[in-house]
Amino acid sequence: MEKTWNNKAWFMVLPVLLLVAFSAVIPLMTVVNYSVQDTFGNNQFFWAGTEWFTEMLTSERFHSALGRNLFFSFIILLIEIPLGIVIALNMPRKGWGVPVCLVLMALPLLIPWNVVGTIWQVFGRVDIGLLGHTLERLGINYNYVQNPMHAWFTVIIMDVWHWTSLVVLLCYAGLVSIPDAFYQAAKIDGASRWAVFRYIQLPKMNRVLLIAVLLRFMDSFMIYTEPFVVTGGGPGNSTTFLSIDLVKMAVGQFDLGPAAAMSLIYFLIILLMSWVFYTVMTNYDAER
Repeated sequence: MEKTWNNKAWFMVLPVLLLVAFSAVIPLMTVVNYSVQDTFGNNQFFWAGTEWFTEMLTSERFHSALGRNLFFSFIILLIEIPLGIVIALNMPRKGWGVPVCLVLMALPLLIPWNVVGTIWQVFGRVDIGLLGHTLERLGINYNYVQNPMHAWFTVIIMDVWHWTSLVVLLCYAGLVSIPDAFYQAAKIDGASRWAVFRYIQLPKMNRVLLIAVLLRFMDSFMIYTEPFVVTGGGPGNSTTFLSIDLVKMAVGQFDLGPAAAMSLIYFLIILLMSWVFYTVMTNYDAER
């Protein structure tokens, strides 16, 4: 007997598809259109082909911003993933401490990005900021406005403070889903705490760690508001990431063609890196 299919469910999905097309596909096509044309104003456009893509891919300015972005994302993952795991492992599983810890972890995530930048801009000031004033009293000449190393330190610490909570909450969700029977069996076998983590907790967190790595990579690679508010991309170009450079090019210089080409390359890099992360980690998980 031939099976019949009910396709009425597609009518429920159609509004979502139309909304996605309107909010994502149409703007993307506009950017693609700008990336292959040049304009001198008055709404007059001239075909440029792949000129802007070639210019971006061979530009030292683009390579420098990309290098800063990759280095920043690497540092962020190197700090936040292990730190999030450690904090999640030490959070209580039962009692009144659970809701308290969860609320404290969620608080930084509720603060808007521009407010986070403003908080750390004030926090790092030598005259009125707690961090800047304390370091000065300790004899450390701290100035994130003039010193590139201090600017990087401030931006990294700010991102760690803001987003480590996301990793903590994801890891904690993976930990609380582990049945007590696993811990009881490990206790009977006399397993050490490291062995419990290595063979029980870490494998059970693989899925949530994959999500954490993907989210933190994408967020850190697309970071804009926080460093722009704190340093404005300076001192010099030391904290000018791709997103900040893109805005400067599109809004500040009004180079729409190069900016459109850069935004598409930016998007493809994020897509490619996310796919690589996902493929490598899922293959590793399957082999285990």
